[in-house]
Amino acid sequence: MRYFKTIVFVFAVLLSMGLATDAFANRSAVTIEAPDSAAVGSEITIKITVTHSANNFMHYTNWVYVMVNGKEVERWEYSWNKKPSDATFTREIRYKVTGPLEIKAEANCNIHGSKGPATKTIAVQ
Repeated sequence: MRYFKTIVFVFAVLLSMGLATDAFANRSAVTIEAPDSAAVGSEITIKITVTHSANNFMHYTNWVYVMVNGKEVERWEYSWNKKPSDATFTREIRYKVTGPLEIKAEANCNIHGSKGPATKTIAVQ
């Protein structure tokens, strides 16, 4: 009976820690690195850095997207068995400049959600 009470206590502690994940984790966030301006017809690199305090089988960044001028141009999906490589990771895309650009990127934690989209504008030279 003593062991049963200990097992129940340990289980209750672990369960409460799992439910109180805000103390140990956060929302997924992104930053965008891209040039401030580019020539029409040129190809630029857009680098997205995603940060999230934990990626484990129950809690992870489950998607990241990049939109250019309101159109989704890239999306990465993750799952419990195909998690991001690390708590902070980057993805890059190449994009051909046809005019001024507004880039929007966002990532989402499957439990806590997103810190919201990041935006970057690129002027044409």
